[in-house]
Amino acid sequence: MSSERIELKPDYAPEGAEHPGEFPYTRGVSAEPKPWIMGQYSGFGTPKESNQRFRALLDAGVTGFSVAMDLPTQMGIDSDDPRAAGEVGRVGVAIDSLADIEILMDRIPLHEITQVRTTANSIGYIWAALFIALAEKQGVDPNEFGLFIQNDVLKEFISRGTQIFPAEPSLKLAVDTIEYCAQRVPNWTPLAMSGYHIRESGASAAQEIAFTFANARSYLDECVRRGVSVDVVAPTLFTFLAITMDFLPEVAKFRAARRVWAKLLRETYGAQEEKSQQLRIFAFTAGSSLTAQQPMNNVVRASVEATAAALAGVQTMHVSAYDEALGVPTEQAATLALRTQQVVAFETGLTTTLDPFAGSYAIEALTDEIEQQIVDLMKHIEERGGALRCIDDGWFAQELADAAYRLNQQIESGERTVIGVNKFPSETEPLEVFRIDPGVEESQRRAVADVRARRDGAAVHAALEDLRKAAEAGDNVLPATISAVKAYATVGEIVGVLREVYGSWQPTAVF
Repeated sequence: MSSERIELKPDYAPEGAEHPGEFPYTRGVSAEPKPWIMGQYSGFGTPKESNQRFRALLDAGVTGFSVAMDLPTQMGIDSDDPRAAGEVGRVGVAIDSLADIEILMDRIPLHEITQVRTTANSIGYIWAALFIALAEKQGVDPNEFGLFIQNDVLKEFISRGTQIFPAEPSLKLAVDTIEYCAQRVPNWTPLAMSGYHIRESGASAAQEIAFTFANARSYLDECVRRGVSVDVVAPTLFTFLAITMDFLPEVAKFRAARRVWAKLLRETYGAQEEKSQQLRIFAFTAGSSLTAQQPMNNVVRASVEATAAALAGVQTMHVSAYDEALGVPTEQAATLALRTQQVVAFETGLTTTLDPFAGSYAIEALTDEIEQQIVDLMKHIEERGGALRCIDDGWFAQELADAAYRLNQQIESGERTVIGVNKFPSETEPLEVFRIDPGVEESQRRAVADVRARRDGAAVHAALEDLRKAAEAGDNVLPATISAVKAYATVGEIVGVLREVYGSWQPTAVF
């Protein structure tokens, strides 16, 4: 009830209008209003340091959290590899083996966590194996907690760049994970179809959704080809989307995305289950909207973006910290970002009423317009041969490069206002930033060496050979990866074996 003692209803709509929870789910996937899952993206340095940050966030009230991994880990490179020099623990936590996961999750009760999210894309199959092995060691059924693996490797080729193998084997590994989890750990999310990084690369709202769904079709098509029902796979999926400062178009974007997905699954894939047709959304406030100039303005930006996501009816959310344009967030900034979510959720009444913008002339017109743009783009991508073809011939990359250039020109010309950057600039106020301990890299190198010294070398060798055989035979590699992880094979060793089978990705020149 509001402070004016006005009883807010879950739904305001005339008789005969679409209601939340009804196909095509423009107004939301559920008829029951409830707060979204609140999580914060965090991770830096060593697993021990990140564990301390995670436990502080749990004490502050998060119901899920996202593990940021450093670039070597995301690229399948161990911390003691010369290629990792200078990057260990910098933009996320270094994870080299099951031993690190055991430290990372120490005293964090798995069965009480709604979601553990991660950016694992090229190594999504290893991340799944690590948590399956951890759960077994702790005596916990993996299905009792929620693991949320991004695992959208195709978008890495388009917008982010941590791909390891060529596109086709990368797709295979991602689908191995989807297939295994859908059949054995159905409460996990084995794929978060990711438009976030596509949007952050300069894409429009329609491009963000169209490119994301084109990639999703590649995953779904491969699952169906393997004989896995779309009604087994689709209910386990999420999509991971950006929330930018384009307030009204962003609300409309989420509504249009749900509508397009519902029609795609019903009409193209013949999905029968309602949950297959319901697009669940993880919304992440846009890092690209944060500025290093006047960084406290980012608190306002994140609040506006979180409000847009709340109005659009998302299922889980992350709010960026005000200092993320400068580096890894401080604990104070991360906590304030969480409090931003909590204020929006619990003080505004926005979790009481579903889709309160429904019927707005502006929102309905924008929803229809963005939907049509998405559909047209998806049709064009299919005519070009689908997502894999658009990756291989560089079309996606060129489209994003053009979009990013246009966006930058708008900011430089002042056509798009950014407070503190091209309007109302001032001296940048001093701000305490988070500093990574320079000793982190050497500490993690010693930790990897210690794991190698303590483990059973023969067992590791045998497990890696089994993994090689599974890859060469075209089998699902998850069972063999789990065995390798349990033997304390490192991320780099697992990737190294698969690189010998699949080869390495080579960039396509774009002209």
